[in-house]
Amino acid sequence: MISVTEAIAKVTAGVTLLPSEQVSLTDALGRVLARDVASRITQPFADVSAMDGYAVRAADVAAVPANLIRIGESAAGRSFHGRVGAGQAVRIFTGAPVPDGADTIVIQEDTKASGDAITVNKGVPVGRYIRCAGMDFSEGQVLLKAGQILTARDIGMAAAMNVPWLTVRRRPRVAILATGDEIVMPGDPLGPNQILSSNSIALGAYVRVLGGQPIDLGIAQDTEDSLRTLAAGVRGADMLVTIGGASVGDHDLVRKVLGSEGLKIDFYTIAMRPGKPLIFGHLNGVAMLGLPGNPVSAGVCSVVYLRPALRVMLGLPIIDATTQIAHLGRDVGKNDIREDYLRGTITRDDAGNLIATPFERQDSNLMALFSQADCLIIRPPFAPLARKGDTAHILPLDIGSVSL
Repeated sequence: MISVTEAIAKVTAGVTLLPSEQVSLTDALGRVLARDVASRITQPFADVSAMDGYAVRAADVAAVPANLIRIGESAAGRSFHGRVGAGQAVRIFTGAPVPDGADTIVIQEDTKASGDAITVNKGVPVGRYIRCAGMDFSEGQVLLKAGQILTARDIGMAAAMNVPWLTVRRRPRVAILATGDEIVMPGDPLGPNQILSSNSIALGAYVRVLGGQPIDLGIAQDTEDSLRTLAAGVRGADMLVTIGGASVGDHDLVRKVLGSEGLKIDFYTIAMRPGKPLIFGHLNGVAMLGLPGNPVSAGVCSVVYLRPALRVMLGLPIIDATTQIAHLGRDVGKNDIREDYLRGTITRDDAGNLIATPFERQDSNLMALFSQADCLIIRPPFAPLARKGDTAHILPLDIGSVSL
């Protein structure tokens, strides 16, 4: 058996950064930006008004009341092309360009109009209510950085920058192959010795959350021909993930069958709980991760190994469990040779400290508890008894999402 740290290092070293592709703004939400984006325009494009009122010269309203003559109007999309001279004013609306000669804005509440005769009742200094050209951003300014996950705000930013296309990392194509005679899809007739294929459904959803594109290869029966036939669908994928068939039982055919098809194994057992029987290698150049068939074991291993692998492919930093610490919400017994990943919940105490409370039951078949968990609480090999309030490293389950 190898340690979890060694296994993560081998998995992340065994995958590579994916190439980029160009997508439209409408298809860019949740994607990982592969190239910095600079604005193609200056915003605002000119000095514009922040309020409805009148564009005037500050010197003309230094003493009030001041009587001015309206000489025109400036609105968004319809600017005034003349020049404001002494004693003159231009009616202006929010977002409209400030006309030449004017250097401040009097809001309409501080004025009284009678035809083109405007009385200003409150003076304003130079620059009041004017948004200067480039106040928001300027042409050539880099506002979106490579490596960020694009949010709705980022998409709006790109549109405001007059950028119609973005260069993003290609989504990792992850082929998913479940194994086992006993596995049936949800909704199919369930025989007395059969179980539902929750693993492949959950894994496909998790791949999407991580920014990947799942490819469902189906469920291979416990025969060499069935596994070999379905595994052929891995062509064109960036990674193959198998579920089940990874241990040493008579019906665990993954290593045998895929080995005959070119699988080169880097490791196949890890000193962790849950998830000891786990395979990692390469099948004709495609990274292969063999998850345990137990639903919770598969879920935990997906967080610990699949998540960092896909983040490497997308050019994202790996989420490091050693940097996140919480206080235990209950006592935890001493550990043995395997690193434990306890499922638990996260809360905060009155002082704002993170409190990670492991569930009392940790059986790897308890899917209901896994679905309620917020984190994995890490217990190193041979860790002694830990008391409530002691600190522990945790791995939050719901961070690192890329796509919606």
